[in-house]
Amino acid sequence: MENPTYTPTRAQISRSAIQRLHVSMRHLFMRGGYKPLGVSGETMISSMLALKPEIYGSIADEERVELSGLLYIFQRLPIGIETCRYVKLISREGFEDSDFEPIVPSKRRRNCYKVDDEQMFIEMTRGRSDIFDVLTHLTFLFIEAEKIRRNSLDSKGRKVRSWKMLEEIIEKIDNGEKYDKQVGYTYLSTVLGRTFDETAQACDKFEKASGVNSLFSIVYWLGRRSMEEFLNNNDREITFSSALREKLGHHLYGEIWAFQIKDYLFKNDLFDKEVHIVSANLHSVMNSLYADHVLNSKSKYATIEDIAEDLSKSENRAKRALVTKYALKNGMSVLHDNNGTNISVQVIDCSKIDYKILPEELKQSKNLENTVIVVMDYAFGQQAYETMDELLKPYHGNSVKKLMDVKSINIMGKAGILSGRKGDIMIPNAHIFEGSADNYIFKNALTTEQFKDDEIESFGGPMITVLGTSLQNKDILRYFLKSSWKASGLEMEGAHYQKAIQAASTIRKSISEDVELRYAYYASDNPLETGSTLASGSLGMDGVKPTYMITLAMLKGIFG
Repeated sequence: MENPTYTPTRAQISRSAIQRLHVSMRHLFMRGGYKPLGVSGETMISSMLALKPEIYGSIADEERVELSGLLYIFQRLPIGIETCRYVKLISREGFEDSDFEPIVPSKRRRNCYKVDDEQMFIEMTRGRSDIFDVLTHLTFLFIEAEKIRRNSLDSKGRKVRSWKMLEEIIEKIDNGEKYDKQVGYTYLSTVLGRTFDETAQACDKFEKASGVNSLFSIVYWLGRRSMEEFLNNNDREITFSSALREKLGHHLYGEIWAFQIKDYLFKNDLFDKEVHIVSANLHSVMNSLYADHVLNSKSKYATIEDIAEDLSKSENRAKRALVTKYALKNGMSVLHDNNGTNISVQVIDCSKIDYKILPEELKQSKNLENTVIVVMDYAFGQQAYETMDELLKPYHGNSVKKLMDVKSINIMGKAGILSGRKGDIMIPNAHIFEGSADNYIFKNALTTEQFKDDEIESFGGPMITVLGTSLQNKDILRYFLKSSWKASGLEMEGAHYQKAIQAASTIRKSISEDVELRYAYYASDNPLETGSTLASGSLGMDGVKPTYMITLAMLKGIFG
């Protein structure tokens, strides 16, 4: 009997492509650098094209340049990187004390330095996930740059007329001269392989986005650097500093960050109180506790969600400042991190909060006197393990060794949802770490029944902790949803947090095994829906309500 021919499914092909990408990235990192269009870079490019990540849209199209994907990555890479031939990933190496002006991308907290016209240094202090994130974006960038170059040269390697016209437009822009945008869109659309309407809409989005150059400038420089390599052998290179390779994985930044928090608690006589750790944004807990009183909400607002929506409006910066000022005088302190994690922290001594100022939603809260809430800003990927692992270790300082009395750990995050839509809520009962045998089952003190709402649905089930949100496609996601995993969503930190928590509670015994866990995520996107991926734009005001529904549920649990 003949063996049946084995044909891998698209999901299996995609999973293999992700594994090849990560093996390649690890190898190149250890080697110290590579050329994106060299043999090693081509391996990453072929894996990316086989994977065809949903967030990068038309990446596999040989002619059409992916415009939404470009905007997505340029909001996460330093402005001006398109002009650079050399990109170097570094650790914290003293540039913060130099005369170089740090460049911070609008959607990622990382310091970058353009050291000359052709070289960009990017600081990597948030762990391996951050490095893989940047390398994935750069690989996509080079794929699109090659498309621009192919669309701009004829079969004999000569520049086509549309490219020459684009060069003239760039010269006018550089000289501050006026140019006809409609004519510019016409030439640019040819270079991009897109329609006039698609090009005009994309240019408008790039102009409105903060922290990115115009699409004209980006396309010109991507095409120019690609042509220089193709015609003149001026290779582009990506390298990793020796300091970065030595420091990665040693928790150097997380250790300093965690010590700063525990040292503050100890020196302010808060260490012996009940500590509740919250990983979330730096506004929802503060606003939930203080904003009702500051804004005299009884005559204006019905609920905390109404207050939050008002505070979220760009024109209400003065109101937000008032809430922060009041909070800082009534129990809240802010610890800014300048050592590398880029994770700021709020320490809230609830004994200094007058019970009478609490909103109606929290009026049942009586346990304020002995409660301290430590709110840490969002971690990124594997950085979640580094920070939580260090935070839960015993405090060593001032000639003492002490354990924190951690009563609960509360994780709120943004995630991609697989069953619902943007703004819905996911309550996990397990974290499944993609590409490994690591499965973390836990008892979640939050339930889907706590989030009943006419506008927002809640879903339960396992969450997939992925190696990178930009490395997922519909085939993999449908497998997670439809197979026996029956996952409700995907995110990047959950398994890393739970790995640290379980190590601290069951192995190190630095926290109680009975520590209460609350995990909840709100959907920032639905990667299975066309037009609802992360590249389609931020959640905006639609994210306010689920954020505060989760925050209030966590605070009710904390206060008992």
